Amino acid sequence: MIFYFSGTGNSKWIAGQVTAYQNERMISIAEEMNNPNNTFQYTLGENEKAGFIFPIYSWSPPAIVMEFIRKLVFTNYNGHYCFFVCSCGDDVGLTQKIMNEIVSKKEWKWNAGFSVIMPNNYVSLPGFDTDPKELEQKKLIESVAKVKRVNEILAKRTDNIFECNKGGFAFLKSRIINPLFNKYQVTAKPFRATDDCIACGLCEKHCPMHNVKVENKPVWGDNCTSCLACYHICPRHAVHYGKATKKKHQYLHPEYKL
Repeated sequence: MIFYFSGTGNSKWIAGQVTAYQNERMISIAEEMNNPNNTFQYTLGENEKAGFIFPIYSWSPPAIVMEFIRKLVFTNYNGHYCFFVCSCGDDVGLTQKIMNEIVSKKEWKWNAGFSVIMPNNYVSLPGFDTDPKELEQKKLIESVAKVKRVNEILAKRTDNIFECNKGGFAFLKSRIINPLFNKYQVTAKPFRATDDCIACGLCEKHCPMHNVKVENKPVWGDNCTSCLACYHICPRHAVHYGKATKKKHQYLHPEYKL
């Protein structure tokens, strides 16, 4: 059972690779969270693994992922193998510690955790942009080998193995900057569409939270995770986040399905 969250395809690609290799089920966290009738109770098969795959937002798991894990209950946990894999542009800060804190009051634990470096896609603050194409391609090529290694480790059910690229100034990034990010940047209010918008509906179709509705132009609701799918998916580069994304670039994983 592989639970995943993804905006521009990096984590969804990883989830697809892991799901196929481990012969597991693939479940969208966004769809589960959007289901008003969901009880967040899940039953694992006898030898089934429980995996969580997600991007890093400001050196921490996205708030939606943490909320989902807090609500989640395994009805029949009996030492099942549990792991997480996070995609990141560079480093993940205190993500491993944060993930341990999330399950500290549950009856299960993490057996393994990994970070996989993928192309950057965060563009909503000054100084942040997508990677140059040469670096983007390098990260994509190297990610294939890293995910293969992760899959081999998971298949063996190796216990107590954690390969998370913590990086420098981890406390500052995860404990100081991240709460500010969640408070001020996880909002759809700055999103707008320019006159280049052709109302194609791709932003509505590919918003994992179903938070975008296209009339003459897209209209954003208040259920935003700042995944930036609407920005990166736009074929006319007509979606912008205030003035922050002016003259910046777009990125989708090459296997992202339009």
